[in-house]
Amino acid sequence: MIKKNREFAWRINLHFLTSVLVFVLYSACVPVHQDESPIAKEYGFDDKYEPKIDSILELLTLEEKIHMIHGNGMFVSGGIEKLGIPDLTYTDGPTGIREELERHSWDPLNMDNDSVTFFPTGTALAATWNTDLSLRYGKAIGNEANARRKDILLGPGVNIIRTPVCGRNFEYFSEDPLLASDIAVGYIRGVQERDVAACVKHYALNNQEYQRWIIDVEVDERALREIYLPVYKSAAIDAGAYSFMGSYNKFRGDYVCENDYLLNRILKDEWGFKGIVVSDWGATHSTVKAAKNGLDIEMGGKSGQHFFALLADSVRAGLVSEQIIDDKIRRILRVMFNCKKMDSTRIQGQTNSPENIQVAYDVASESITLLKNTKGLLPLNSQEIKSIAAIGENAVNRYAKGGFTAGVKARYEVSLLEGLQKKVGDKTAIHYARGYKEEFVVVDTGGRWPYMYPDPDPDEALIREAVEVAKKSDVAIIFAGNTRNVETEVVDRETLKFPFGQDELIRAVSEVNTKVIVVVVAGAACDLRYADSLSSTIVYAWFNGSEAGNALADVLFGDVNPSGKLPFTIPVKLEDIGAHAMEAYPGKNFKVNYSEGILVGYRWFDTRNIEPKYCFGHGLSYTTFEYSNLETDKVNYLSDQDIILHLMVENTGNFPGKETVQIYVKPLESSVERAEKELKAFRKVALKAGEKQKVKMEIDIRDLAYYNVAGKQWVIERGPYKIMAGSSSRDIREVTVVNIK
Repeated sequence: MIKKNREFAWRINLHFLTSVLVFVLYSACVPVHQDESPIAKEYGFDDKYEPKIDSILELLTLEEKIHMIHGNGMFVSGGIEKLGIPDLTYTDGPTGIREELERHSWDPLNMDNDSVTFFPTGTALAATWNTDLSLRYGKAIGNEANARRKDILLGPGVNIIRTPVCGRNFEYFSEDPLLASDIAVGYIRGVQERDVAACVKHYALNNQEYQRWIIDVEVDERALREIYLPVYKSAAIDAGAYSFMGSYNKFRGDYVCENDYLLNRILKDEWGFKGIVVSDWGATHSTVKAAKNGLDIEMGGKSGQHFFALLADSVRAGLVSEQIIDDKIRRILRVMFNCKKMDSTRIQGQTNSPENIQVAYDVASESITLLKNTKGLLPLNSQEIKSIAAIGENAVNRYAKGGFTAGVKARYEVSLLEGLQKKVGDKTAIHYARGYKEEFVVVDTGGRWPYMYPDPDPDEALIREAVEVAKKSDVAIIFAGNTRNVETEVVDRETLKFPFGQDELIRAVSEVNTKVIVVVVAGAACDLRYADSLSSTIVYAWFNGSEAGNALADVLFGDVNPSGKLPFTIPVKLEDIGAHAMEAYPGKNFKVNYSEGILVGYRWFDTRNIEPKYCFGHGLSYTTFEYSNLETDKVNYLSDQDIILHLMVENTGNFPGKETVQIYVKPLESSVERAEKELKAFRKVALKAGEKQKVKMEIDIRDLAYYNVAGKQWVIERGPYKIMAGSSSRDIREVTVVNIK
């Protein structure tokens, strides 16, 4: 049953990039300088604190400086008591504030006043395609962090979803860099408006959990710049993030937390990042190299073993200049002052407030994605439906905790079954059957932790019980999908198949009831072939936070019209994914080469003409929308002009609803490989039944550039570009063409 050998070892892989001739290319292209934008003052650091920071630096001894740049507790790094500089406090997010722990261990304090709101996970937030909601989400979770007096929220997680089996995909946003960036910017701005520093993670190229501590990632420079770094660049420049977390993995032979190219040359020099770089817990592997190459605070390990015990001696020996240490202290103090840590005017947050709970509900209800509704079973009519079979453990499971990753001690969490029961009251009978049970096969690896994988075998007795319940019910709702123990930090999934024999459960129930709704609880893509062949109705419900049950019930019964759109592609089979088709996952000999290059997610599917099961951006509604009259403000553009788009969108159905208009672009003439289409803008609009709205959207022409490796710059090719407006990446409704002069 085990498909991968999970042993660890150390290897170094250096891949030398080849150069290309550019004479002909430059004759048809316009170079642009995307990496020189300053951090927006509205969202970045306030320079007024700099003189105060300089004066504090003059008072610190070398030992005191060293004390500030490593952890002196599990989620604390040092302050200087004599100067009134308190410790910096950290907390796990990114979907809720972690319960209080003992200072030097992972053990909880078991307090009775540290429960919080559980917010929907990352892919759920991205499925809303709503940047206003991501801003509200950030403010709400920032409020809860502030109420618990936390200075740095360890989130958002923004890694690109390269493969659907990555164990932490549920924390992340998307396979697309634009969608991931726009959602991340709102989240970060919201958190930091509440005087809490967002810590953007995991920088960078931590796209798999398998061998994450030692895997050496090789990716060509163009894919690095076009796919994997844009979300971090937006976090640093557009959102003005106060902190970044260095990831565990290596990049081109060097651990990220001591990687000069990623930390110094790109993040701090090119992007002008003025905040702090914090190591992931235990991700520091050296003293001198990490200190010189951009790491500012070492967290995890034994009291910061690399920066605590050895760094002062390294400075005295001339191996590290004290100016490098001073730069780290400036960055730490900059974060403290901008979070108003030592200021009486700092915002006083609140946990579990009605406003925060409303945000959790709004994100949950707007994220729910209707994938299929061919028989029109949804929305359910409470006047016609007299009995419902609710089948599957996911109907009663809760998702605030579970798995290896940090959980949330939720004040409450409405299960999906509880939401249904509350919705129908005594008008409709709900019959629950367990259907399957969450069981794992445990394998002793001889290491610190055993390896566990979901038991794929069905429980025949539970299936028989479910069949009997389905027989006597008007509608059967099967709550399938994953749990937080299936999608979890440290371990990647072996397969996309539903665990615990759920496919067999769906088959058996479908044989006795023709009205089957499959509700998928998951944070990442699943294999839906079996469910799709047997059921007319499929809903993605995500790991959706404290209000998950209420939100789903409102969608199923039509009080809320579903408007979620997939933030990733659901393949027919795992082998259709680029990284898997090219045998570029999980790597060999502790090295992985991202040989699919820029063709990640829908870019791979569309360019290689591979049919997905459900495409990127897909999501149905209870109403219908028509697009017409896609127009641009001109036909010919110079390289410093924005493309202004107008599109008419009409709600032609009987329900009010929200539609996400997606704009994709393709150069019709190119000297380099380009994807079949790339998302370049999107906007979510709300329309009443019969309402028509003219939607305005903009594309920054710089976003049409590709990264020229030989020239080390972004280049816009002259010529015609196809502009496509669609309801998804595969449902293009309107097309026009513009020319770049």
